[in-house]
Amino acid sequence: MKIGKLWRRGLFLVAAIENVTAAGADTSTVPAPGDLRAAGKIEFPISSAAAVRPEFERGVALLHSFFYEEARRIFTAVAEKDPNCAMAQWGIAMTWWHPIWTPPTPEEMKAGLTAIDKAIRLRQGSGVTGGTTDRARRFIGALSAYYHAADGPATGAVGQSCHGPVGSRDRAVAYEKAMRELAEKYPDDVEAQTFYALAILAVGYATPNDTTLSKQLEAARILEKLRTNNANHPGITHYLIHSYDYPALADRGLSAAQVYASIAPWVPHALHMPSHIFTRLGMWEESVAANRAAAEASRAYAKVRHREATEAEELHALDYAAYSYLQEGQDNKAKEIVDFAATVRKTNPEMEFSAAYALAAIPARYALERNDWPSAAALAIPNVPHWSSFPFMEALIEYAHALGRAHTGDLEGAQRAIDRMGQLRDATTDPKFDYFKNHLDLQMKTASARVAYGRGKKDEAVEVLRRTADAEDVLGKHPVSPGALVPVREQLGDLLLELGQPKEAQRAFDAALKIYPGRFRALLGAAQSAEKAGDKESARRYYAKLAAQTAKAGDSRSELARVRELAR
Repeated sequence: MKIGKLWRRGLFLVAAIENVTAAGADTSTVPAPGDLRAAGKIEFPISSAAAVRPEFERGVALLHSFFYEEARRIFTAVAEKDPNCAMAQWGIAMTWWHPIWTPPTPEEMKAGLTAIDKAIRLRQGSGVTGGTTDRARRFIGALSAYYHAADGPATGAVGQSCHGPVGSRDRAVAYEKAMRELAEKYPDDVEAQTFYALAILAVGYATPNDTTLSKQLEAARILEKLRTNNANHPGITHYLIHSYDYPALADRGLSAAQVYASIAPWVPHALHMPSHIFTRLGMWEESVAANRAAAEASRAYAKVRHREATEAEELHALDYAAYSYLQEGQDNKAKEIVDFAATVRKTNPEMEFSAAYALAAIPARYALERNDWPSAAALAIPNVPHWSSFPFMEALIEYAHALGRAHTGDLEGAQRAIDRMGQLRDATTDPKFDYFKNHLDLQMKTASARVAYGRGKKDEAVEVLRRTADAEDVLGKHPVSPGALVPVREQLGDLLLELGQPKEAQRAFDAALKIYPGRFRALLGAAQSAEKAGDKESARRYYAKLAAQTAKAGDSRSELARVRELAR
């Protein structure tokens, strides 16, 4: 696939990684994978051999950018050089827990538990005393609190899974409590404060019903203070972006988003992460740029590791890129990504959650964003191993089937797709995927409303969509996704417009734009609604914004000729 030529940054990434083993390589200009100069600046004193500290710090810097695989590689190397280094085992255990992503699988829990238990044994046998050792003991103890949260009778052995009476949130709360004690003991320790902020965020992400975002704001207050004197710290900048990755807060995260990529200029996730804020603010050009760079870095990393599989991080970035291209009307660019996704048969990790999401969402959103209902009705289920591990991902395709068939008059076919969505919802039994199960419920209601409308139950359809839009607004989006597959409030606006209620429709589209600024469908719907309501000035304003946003789109969509005409 060609998604444009490699940028200068992309060329640098390839050169940097390919030359990592070159004899006599000048690392002052060509940083190797994991080189601290390419991953940010941190200081993390440990009591182990002085020779391993720089490598340990590189591992921590990469950990802050969620480059878990490479961080684990570095921590493992540190442990081989200094077998008594308990903090190396702490680092390995940290790489198996992904606080802002999904909780560990049973296999990951086992690996993390093994590493943290080894860290405890090493720390207990060290016989070393002093402030640094106390600090290390507390870091290890806090992570142990996560892995050793007591499971109830439904799960059996300690640390066996995240299911049952003690779930992922309980573990995160136990970790946060221990990290708070560490942070209070060492108030001037940047790493203690940064990891404490991450612990707070982990609880926030595990509490999706807290619409006040109290934990996110608490973490942000700590991080903003730290950032003043630590501008090149990857964790501080990264976690600020996550703290502000919400419609009401996104503008506060813009400055962090604009610098994070320069702090860790070859780390794929660091290149991608700014696009969370750019997407929230409707900054499509910036989002495309960030995600193209992230995808290129992922491919370069896969090349140096001699992999045939597609990196999950690449697919995650491409999903965000496709979303942004579609808002700009650059459908040909989005189609290149769709075509590439259709060729993927193996991913690394296999099968990784974010990769599964991207493989389902990319083709579904390409059809739905363009109102290509026949294509949506006929989408194929991705042909990848372990697909059954994520039943709610298949439901994204069935959602497209349901909407596509309802819009083309195949109401029975739409109902079959909704019934299948119900089966997939019921098959989603792992608590760590509750968000997606809840969203699937809303998608089923949305599709059912469209079927009801097709059967003449117009008032019922509108009322269901109103309630469902309210619920989706509260639920929000998951970090794995750039946005919902056509926000329900936009679909409400479409329906009201069809029913000849342009003023009500415009209110729906305006409300959608407050949450998802700059979306093509919402801007077009608002413009058409204002035009039909006789509000020519508002209509022209919407059309002008959409015309500017789609300047590179050519004639990719039939609506664009009229958009440009009415924008004048």
